[in-house]
Amino acid sequence: MVDTIYALSSGPGPAGIAVFRVSGPESGAALRALTGGRDLPQARMAARAALVDPEQGGPLDDGIAVWFPGPNSYSGEDLAEFHVHGGPAVMAAMLRVLAARPGLRLAEPGEFTRRAFLAGKMDLTEAEGIADLIAAETEAQRRQALRQAEGGLGRLYDGWRDKLVGATAHFEAYIDFPDEELPEEISQQVTHEISWLVDSIIQHLDDSRRGERLRQGLDIAIVGPPNAGKSSLLNRLARRDAAIVSERPGTTRDVIDVMMDLGGYPVVLADTAGLREAADSIEEEGVRRARRRAEAADLRVLVVDGRDVAGFRDVADMVDESTILVLNKADLGAPVIKPEGPNLGVYAISVKTGKGIDTFLDGLEAIVRDRIGLAGQPALTRARHREALGDCLGALRRSLEAALPELAAEDLRLATRALGRITGRVDVEDLLDVIFRDFCIGK
Repeated sequence: MVDTIYALSSGPGPAGIAVFRVSGPESGAALRALTGGRDLPQARMAARAALVDPEQGGPLDDGIAVWFPGPNSYSGEDLAEFHVHGGPAVMAAMLRVLAARPGLRLAEPGEFTRRAFLAGKMDLTEAEGIADLIAAETEAQRRQALRQAEGGLGRLYDGWRDKLVGATAHFEAYIDFPDEELPEEISQQVTHEISWLVDSIIQHLDDSRRGERLRQGLDIAIVGPPNAGKSSLLNRLARRDAAIVSERPGTTRDVIDVMMDLGGYPVVLADTAGLREAADSIEEEGVRRARRRAEAADLRVLVVDGRDVAGFRDVADMVDESTILVLNKADLGAPVIKPEGPNLGVYAISVKTGKGIDTFLDGLEAIVRDRIGLAGQPALTRARHREALGDCLGALRRSLEAALPELAAEDLRLATRALGRITGRVDVEDLLDVIFRDFCIGK
């Protein structure tokens, strides 16, 4: 028998309203018991209810009860919700009463959504979208997560899977029913569709990991020589004293990460040790970590004193197509550094006075938006999607080179299974449906 689970769904902490959710075969009995034996309220209609402790008989709270009979509920099961006042004592009492109910147990993390997936209410990409929506901290993250939770990514993969099922069905028909008069152009049509899928998946994979970076935050390393203003720039951008600022060179020894919302996009700013010949072993390790972080970062902000040509020469090798050059201390005089080669922009600023900061931020935001902004097609958001698509792509390519229809059909089945791993939908019975519908075999 399926367990009945319960949980505080609105999260811990004092609040105006707390929502408890109960899902499973005993949820109706729990709802009746906590409302003093009253009949179940009308489905999907909020009903005011005096909640009581079934064991002790005393009142719990004056709240609202909502009844969602399965399968028309979030989890696909009978589900009850209790909306109560969000004080710690009320929440503790509700948890105690629900725990005492026979057949009820505390839900495991994500178990309501897992049951919704098992009930066919959503695919795995939608379930992951819900998790991302809960964790979203910026506007762009919210939009991407909502798009995925509403099925945008799943529909894309299901569309590809439908084409694969159709192509495989054609091969199966050719193999299993050789006496039937099948059109000769089927092979060419299937080859064309597989080639189109190969191109579509390659284009989808070639996205510079846009979706994954949007979920996790674009990694930006602030690098440069000592006393150039790196920590001061980090503090100004973060609007707090996240890093220690001192006139003494070599103050920053380790990497300091700050999560930041930049125009609705998540970025991780990393302040690093000044790049120079280290004075001791500790600073040497700090410089090593700074260079390693700079190499791994999605973007680099190279901060230098705009008047120090000699100091710039020591770090000029770091300026490339992934680097923004910031010429600091513009309040002390016009910058004289003239960088050569590709870069993402050069900005003269003064961290001390704020001169040029807004222009720099506008430029940085535009670069971030270009790197991880939402594109027309739903983006990959997880490494497991990328791995499964890689397996699918490999199988499709093998099918195009297969010497026998049987081998091509097997590769297409493997490709279909790989796509099915992403959404959680793998149903070989679909092949039979397509065969008999498209070809009317046995007529």
